[in-house]
Amino acid sequence: SRRCPRPGHPPRMPTQPPRLAVRDGLRFAAAAAVLVYHFVAVNHHAWGARTSASLPDAQAVTAYGSFGVQLFFVVSGFVILMTAWGRDVRGFVASRAGRLFPAYWASVLLTVVLLVLVVPGRRDVDLPQAAANLTMVQRAFGIPDLEAVYWTLWSELRFYVLVGVLVAVGLTRARVLAFVVLWPVAGAIATQTGSELAATVLVAPDAPLFAGGMVLYLLTRERRSPVLWLALALNVLLGAALSGRIQSGRIENSTDVVVSPTAWWVAIVVCFALVAVATLTPLARVSWGWLTALGALTYPLYLVHSSWGRWVIESVHPYLSRAATLAVAVAVCLALAWVIHRAVERPLGPRLRHALDRDLRRDLDRPDHVPASRGAQDEALAAR
Repeated sequence: SRRCPRPGHPPRMPTQPPRLAVRDGLRFAAAAAVLVYHFVAVNHHAWGARTSASLPDAQAVTAYGSFGVQLFFVVSGFVILMTAWGRDVRGFVASRAGRLFPAYWASVLLTVVLLVLVVPGRRDVDLPQAAANLTMVQRAFGIPDLEAVYWTLWSELRFYVLVGVLVAVGLTRARVLAFVVLWPVAGAIATQTGSELAATVLVAPDAPLFAGGMVLYLLTRERRSPVLWLALALNVLLGAALSGRIQSGRIENSTDVVVSPTAWWVAIVVCFALVAVATLTPLARVSWGWLTALGALTYPLYLVHSSWGRWVIESVHPYLSRAATLAVAVAVCLALAWVIHRAVERPLGPRLRHALDRDLRRDLDRPDHVPASRGAQDEALAAR
């Protein structure tokens, strides 16, 4: 185990796996599953009648696409630990901000355009709510999300903060291992004891998913470690018992589908199994560019599909068949995602990341900068 050398200096970069194209494909598949869930399973009236009445057979199947969120979280745990290893706190913060915010800001603005200009009056939205949503922490202040999917970003953001604290302490194998075991257990205890603040800080319902993804990253480097496999098993069990149960409740509240305990346990196990197959088997060496291209569209597609896709369905369905309407809605959302990726993410993401990284390191680059420990020594000498 190697720890971070000195404050302000990143740990030595371990051997990184190549770009995992199949993992990128999994991310897109997860987004597609959630998209279909929102279009075909959630009870709304975009199809001319309540979804459960207009598409009962489809709803019974596509409702399980909601578990694409859990697949996202497992993949995120893997990716974030891989991203954090080799960076200090400043680099980690700049990297995450540059990755998350440009596409997110674009999605907020597009939602405002839809609700204010395209279909005014459909849903109340005011300037303070829209401005608060630009921060991504609106839920901390009790302000509603403009889009239903934004709740997952609030979970991701809290996970990033916890990983940032771990990076500040210093990434070592022992510390990461302790983190991925103790964190989900502490979250489960907070949930069971009704400690709402602790459960919120610890991202309690989804902690096993993020932690399990982190374990899978460690397993890419130490596949024969029994401790890591036991840690993975712990997180799979906790993930099914907590996140699986909660997600099944969300499905039952938004559809007419009742999810059995067996079904949600299988769904969570499948989420972990898919990420394991994509990262721990020969599929990790697959380098198909089209999978990477789909992975690049995943985040903007996830952000914009809900309201815009439903509006397209409402507008097109009276004139086309259900299959054709669904195809048009998906095509429009993919087109929006492509525009956001090419016009917003690609030019602005790196610029934001570099600007934040440069600004956060400004004190380190100053010639008169003196580390805190050295300054304390000088003050002590001067006092003598």
